[in-house]
Amino acid sequence: MSRIPKFFDDEDCPVREILDHVGDKWTSLILSNLVGGSLRFSEIKRRLPGISQRMLTETLRGLQRNGILLRTVYPSIPPKVEYSLTPLGESLVPLIQALVLWSLEHRSEIHDARSTYDAEVSAQEFGVDSAVIQTTTTNPRDKQKISHE
Repeated sequence: MSRIPKFFDDEDCPVREILDHVGDKWTSLILSNLVGGSLRFSEIKRRLPGISQRMLTETLRGLQRNGILLRTVYPSIPPKVEYSLTPLGESLVPLIQALVLWSLEHRSEIHDARSTYDAEVSAQEFGVDSAVIQTTTTNPRDKQKISHE
């Protein structure tokens, strides 16, 4: 595995700047929806429950600015606008899909780690020794059990 360059910690790092844009919650969902072809703004919004119009607009503009999306305006009344992936955007899709697959494969491990962490933090807040915390991992929806022995 290659090493990450030392300048990655620099605020002006180009890698960091790009990752800030392509690594956010909505970007990966927007790109995943555009894999099948062009979509209008309203179609994208309908496919992403919870995204505000403002957030969708800002995200689409940022992706367009970075060369990931193409915005096409068709001369009609009212104007028809579609968004599609550019070749650069298409090259990003396999990376996002790999991250999605990794997330799905490790979802239960991540859930267990979060539950353990949350139980330890709660125990510390209530003065319980974290060594007596027992985590149930058979069902990811099970709650933490804290024993007060």
